[in-house]
Amino acid sequence: MNNKIKIYLASPFFNDEELKNVETAEKILFDRGFEVFSPRLNEVRSEENIGSPAWSKETFMNDRRFIDWADAVVMLYYGNYSDSGTAWECGYAFGTNTPVVVVHLGEDSNLMIHEGCHTNISLEDLKTYDFNKMPYKQYDGKMF
Repeated sequence: MNNKIKIYLASPFFNDEELKNVETAEKILFDRGFEVFSPRLNEVRSEENIGSPAWSKETFMNDRRFIDWADAVVMLYYGNYSDSGTAWECGYAFGTNTPVVVVHLGEDSNLMIHEGCHTNISLEDLKTYDFNKMPYKQYDGKMF
């Protein structure tokens, strides 16, 4: 029986900063021995062109399936700037009672993110966060 904690890593990866941070988070989570699904590492490859309706549907269904699979969602969050797909993943997880651990990387936060999550941590905190006990930490930065 596999008792590893399963984590879905929700994050944009569209620029150098986002790529660096998602790669860092992936390494932290893999090194800690978790089962990790990162859309960046599991992009849908199909005969359809990226951006086609078939590719879009397959990507959506695959990501949703892995959020349902996960014990927790880790969201890399850049403050009020947020990738709409990442924000949707966070909201879907909340709606299905999957705890969301928000890793704050921006200067501020939208209340729907920090109030709709299980806890608020830094990327450094991800190295030691206890996913078995899932302690709560309130967001204490600039918000709206």
